[in-house]
Amino acid sequence: MRRLVHILLTLLGVSLVVFVLMRVVPGDPIAMMIPPGAGPEDIQRLRAFYGLDRSIPEQYGLWIVQALQGEFGTSISQRQEVVSLIASRLPATLELGFTALFLAVAAGGLAGIVSAATHGRWMSSAIDGVAALVQAVPDFLWGLIFILLFGVVWMWLPISGRVDPLLQFEARSGFVFLESFLRGRWDVTSSVFQHSIAPSLALALPVAAIIARVLKASMREALSSDYVLLARLKGLSVSRVLLTEALPNAVTPALQITGVQFAFLLGGTVLIERLFSYPGIGSLAINAVIARDLPLIQGLVLTFAVLFITINLLVDALTLALNPRLRGAPR
Repeated sequence: MRRLVHILLTLLGVSLVVFVLMRVVPGDPIAMMIPPGAGPEDIQRLRAFYGLDRSIPEQYGLWIVQALQGEFGTSISQRQEVVSLIASRLPATLELGFTALFLAVAAGGLAGIVSAATHGRWMSSAIDGVAALVQAVPDFLWGLIFILLFGVVWMWLPISGRVDPLLQFEARSGFVFLESFLRGRWDVTSSVFQHSIAPSLALALPVAAIIARVLKASMREALSSDYVLLARLKGLSVSRVLLTEALPNAVTPALQITGVQFAFLLGGTVLIERLFSYPGIGSLAINAVIARDLPLIQGLVLTFAVLFITINLLVDALTLALNPRLRGAPR
């Protein structure tokens, strides 16, 4: 119940801050959408239609009432319902985000384990150096590098869009990769995968570096524990000591930092989707900000907030499942 109250207060605070900020920032969204020759009566009619002729407290109260009913208004720039717009773009962002997460966990986990196992040798120092370099480069710069390498120099991968426009496929759920795989459209699955490699790598590399460094530190601590020493005295192999004794106890800090970084990774899709012309909610958010589309911005910010909260809840639940000793701890 305490967590539920915190979630509701967080969403309420986010909605209030965004709602007020969007209305005190200079600029009139109605002025950006009216056609040439529109008169004062036309402008006033549009302002009344979108509720912008009321005071900010009145606007917020009406918006909250509609939001509780699942209505987030109509997009000023797109002329569509905000809920339907976000629902049509969200699956693309989630597919991109989970692909990047898989790459980050695979690369970062392997690098962290190898670095911990070879501590004090040249391999560990090399991995640490590469991880520091990768982490220092932001994801959007990796995106530009991959566009240059894969799209200009070598031309190995597509660097724009989500799927080959020549392929005809309608995904009822919006998850094109998953649905095309389940329906046996391997050409569509392959196209979606190829289009997602470069943006996923750009998002995954900084997260993989963080996972590698955190996992190495926790693995080194676990390897110096008494139970690991006892396992070695029993004659267990090095790989078994690493994977069955040290790793299960060292994975909790890495899991927690992975959850936090995954939330920030989804936020990083805003720039990456713009760079790669990827049709997700990230590119939709940039278009909404440029057009001062207040209803759409509010809906997108709340969507990101819900994603952040959901990820944190899932990470907490997984942490408790992996470490039963924490279940009785006060939270």
